[in-house]
Amino acid sequence: MESYRVDFEKSRMALKEILLRRLPDPGDYATPVEGLALHRYNSGDAPTPCFYDPMIIVVAQGRKHVRIGTENFPYGEHTCFVTGINMPASSCVLEASEDVPFLSMSLNLDKGIIADLATKIPPSTEYSSCNAVGAAVQPMGPELLDAFLRLLELTENPVRAKVLGNLVSQEIHYHLLTSRFGNQLRALNTLGSQGNQIAQAISWLRDNYDKALHVEELAARLNMAPSTFHKYFKEITTLSPLQYQKRLRLSEAQRLMLSDNYDVTQAAFAVGYESSTQFNREYKRLFGDSPRKSVMKMKSMTAEREAAPMQ
Repeated sequence: MESYRVDFEKSRMALKEILLRRLPDPGDYATPVEGLALHRYNSGDAPTPCFYDPMIIVVAQGRKHVRIGTENFPYGEHTCFVTGINMPASSCVLEASEDVPFLSMSLNLDKGIIADLATKIPPSTEYSSCNAVGAAVQPMGPELLDAFLRLLELTENPVRAKVLGNLVSQEIHYHLLTSRFGNQLRALNTLGSQGNQIAQAISWLRDNYDKALHVEELAARLNMAPSTFHKYFKEITTLSPLQYQKRLRLSEAQRLMLSDNYDVTQAAFAVGYESSTQFNREYKRLFGDSPRKSVMKMKSMTAEREAAPMQ
């Protein structure tokens, strides 16, 4: 046990040192490794609605809190956050300051790698039961943390990162499949399972969020009874299919206003709303401000961060 703690803390401190060197200012940073991003925040923030892609988040310093439905997922330096599907959530940084910033890494999970490894690795009997929700917080082991450290070290050499990054990423997927969340991750990516049927439904919703949703037709597309489909969809995502579609629409509308300079009415109609009044009401209910005010605040924060002098 003592050796476990020593190895873990040694890797975490090395991870922290590299992140501090690579991230001089707050923000989210892409890397040469596909799907890997680095994050630094110098202050805590209020809970913010967001959508997580399938990913794992590892913290080198600080703490964060994610809320999915009625469940809370606090995590920090000795745990990791994992989600196996596109998951609507609310998140906030709990512990961060300029002297002790929040530092983390996130790696997108590859469904193909998971499906391939699942055929080679037997299901875990140690963790036979799992939470129905498609996300979890679980302990970080020294092997998984060491793999992330090696992945981070690769980012300092783009050529090595492109050649070796996928190999280390596959190792991380292996560790996840043999972890506490592994059986749930396996179910979400195994054809024929109810978890995978819900994952397929989510893919359809993401591709067709601007269209009218008929739950019975979507359930039939997956060869599921509507009541069974609704039950498992809500267990995994914590939302009904209609609520999930609404979150998708509002998040995409926000992206269009931020990235493509859509005005409020254009964004509302682009994502499938027939009434800009209803869009304004539902947007404010989710994000806390009107669409126009919310986007202005976010653009102002981005401009301030980009104008800040380098340390």
